[in-house]
Amino acid sequence: MKNRLRELRTAREWSQADLAEQTGVSRQTVNAIETERYDPSLPLAFKLARLFKLPIEEIFEPEK
Repeated sequence: MKNRLRELRTAREWSQADLAEQTGVSRQTVNAIETERYDPSLPLAFKLARLFKLPIEEIFEPEK
């Protein structure tokens, strides 16, 4: 699933570890999502959307 997670995270000058801590996942999970090797669970996607104050659709986009 395509996403803007890396772009949003770096705009706030957060490391992957910072984002992982704020969302309760591992840094490896954040890396896997950013590199599109792992699709987040729906609860995690909602948590990320709330954290960035954006609708889920502005962060994640399904593959076409």
